[in-house]
Amino acid sequence: MSDLTLIRTDSDHTDFRTLVALLDQDLAIRDGDDHAFYAQFNKVDAIREVIVAYQNGAAVGCGAIKSFSAAAAEVKRMFVHPDYRKQGIAAKVLNELESWATELGFTVCVLETGKKQPEAIALYQKVGYNITPNYGQYIGVDNSVCMSKPLNA
Repeated sequence: MSDLTLIRTDSDHTDFRTLVALLDQDLAIRDGDDHAFYAQFNKVDAIREVIVAYQNGAAVGCGAIKSFSAAAAEVKRMFVHPDYRKQGIAAKVLNELESWATELGFTVCVLETGKKQPEAIALYQKVGYNITPNYGQYIGVDNSVCMSKPLNA
């Protein structure tokens, strides 16, 4: 197993922006006509809590959290480069985001993913997320799958 390094940064980080561009290309294909709807909720300006994963010096994955409510952090922009999937990178990024959320005083993580991202749903369920009723802007959106996980202090 090659060396994986996780760094904490923010949304101005160049490697994060590069990975997010790849994520958006992937989602545009998966979501098709629905992509514009989701894109409006995935702006990355001014996200203060971003993780970028590096393997042997290459930026291979990312994720972010932002405040959703006083108690909840929302997981955003989770992505692993296709060449580096199936190595546990996403779970490590997610675990680091959950640790950071706990440090910031959040007691739960929430997220939204899509029915067209079955591997994402499987990952989240594997690490303890449960499907919940859709929240906020995703209420009534058929393709959306909302999930949450309590954080252990």
